[in-house]
Amino acid sequence: MSKKVRLRFAPSPTGGLHIGGMRTVLFNYLFAKHNKGDFIVRIEDTDQNRFVEGAEAYIFECLKWCGLEPDESVVHGGKYEPYRQSERKEMYKQYAEQLIVDGKAYYAFDTTEELEEKRKTVPNFQYSHASRSEMKNSLTLSDDETKKLLNSDASYVIRIKMPENETISINDMIRGEVSFNTSQVDDKVLLKADGMPTYHLAVVVDDYSMQITHAFRGEEWLPSSPVHILLWQYLFGLENMPQWAHLPLILKPDGKGKLSKRDGDRLGFPVFAMNWTDPKTNELTHGFRERGFLPEAFINFLALLGWNDGTEQEIFSLDELISTFSIERVHKAGAKFDYEKAKWFNHEWIKKSLASWLQPLVKEVLHKATVFVYDEDLLIKVIEMVKDRCVLFTDFVQQSSFFFAAPKEIDISSVKPKWNERKQQFFSELMRDYSLLETWKHDELEKTFTELAAATRMKPGEFLLPFRIMLVGGKFGPHVFNIAELIGKKETINRIKHTLQLL
Repeated sequence: MSKKVRLRFAPSPTGGLHIGGMRTVLFNYLFAKHNKGDFIVRIEDTDQNRFVEGAEAYIFECLKWCGLEPDESVVHGGKYEPYRQSERKEMYKQYAEQLIVDGKAYYAFDTTEELEEKRKTVPNFQYSHASRSEMKNSLTLSDDETKKLLNSDASYVIRIKMPENETISINDMIRGEVSFNTSQVDDKVLLKADGMPTYHLAVVVDDYSMQITHAFRGEEWLPSSPVHILLWQYLFGLENMPQWAHLPLILKPDGKGKLSKRDGDRLGFPVFAMNWTDPKTNELTHGFRERGFLPEAFINFLALLGWNDGTEQEIFSLDELISTFSIERVHKAGAKFDYEKAKWFNHEWIKKSLASWLQPLVKEVLHKATVFVYDEDLLIKVIEMVKDRCVLFTDFVQQSSFFFAAPKEIDISSVKPKWNERKQQFFSELMRDYSLLETWKHDELEKTFTELAAATRMKPGEFLLPFRIMLVGGKFGPHVFNIAELIGKKETINRIKHTLQLL
């Protein structure tokens, strides 16, 4: 590749960032970095009616959390500024008007009401080569009538004039050669009545002006490809067109149809990278970050939704993904979303991470749960002890909060049915024996516990569950004697005493 590789992600600031969009970001980023190129984020805000306050900032926060920072953007700057389409408005109009001069586009003066009426009377109406001769446009009006309407400030759009019955082909980097018949494509609007371009015109002009070499986007844009190819041909020459790859869909867990936000709401899993609150409805959509995912695990999971490196390896760091990524190994077929697999990735990443690296993140999670960490060295030991038990990051609250504060609730119901005087006596004597110990280590604690159980002619296992519940409040946590060692002699005895008073 002699020309410097440049890829872009071009989101519209209309709401939260779906994982399909995040995977598009990731594949663009990986390909750019694998080829020592640039990754650009361009904001496509030409549809002002769908603009949502805060959505743009949210997009950049998602990218920052995932470690996929762009080289150029409205935040990062760059030599191809501005990176917000609404700030490039005048540029698009000149190209649209040039297409009219060249006979490749036309003015359309049809009102919204006229178009609605047409849609009512003609089933599946399309503004195309088959219907444009019946409509109010510069192809059916005389030059004088057209000029008169333009001079009177009449509302109009500019539409591409799709040729009739031509075959247009592209060589997609994932799908190979894909062909289209132009008669099946309508005359898309290029410039809207407010002077803003539609996606079709803006994406071509921007990709050219920003010297984009490769364009990766979702397969839902494949039907629009003939329009874009023609615009490249008409305006800049096909030799300047980026190489395209249309990424497969992320499918529902059952594989039937595209994954949607509603699926997440219905089945109880996140489909956005981060929490998103719609400022208009105040509706909260949950994200992977707040659900308890590490960004490394989220990226790892996304990368393997529709791609693999040809080996059995599943755990990849971002650097490893950059090193091994190849667009040719992206599958054509859709990839089924599997939330359990996503959690598996997260569990693996938590297990393999150093306790010292996890420490600030765990501390933040505990703080949000109003658990005060009073000893940083203790926190490191606790993380090392419990991280293998944590699937989601939020699991650290249940698995480690009892090391820093006595449990507020004790699961007495799990103890009471089999509770008796002998067990009461055992724990009373255990408090005494523990108070006399000079060495407070887990093996010494277990030895004392076992010897006392033997003296009562009962199996140690009969006392272990009550002991665990006394220390942590429930049926969870690591080895009970390790817990006792870390919380210390005084706290262990206090928790036993407290529970005995409840029984």
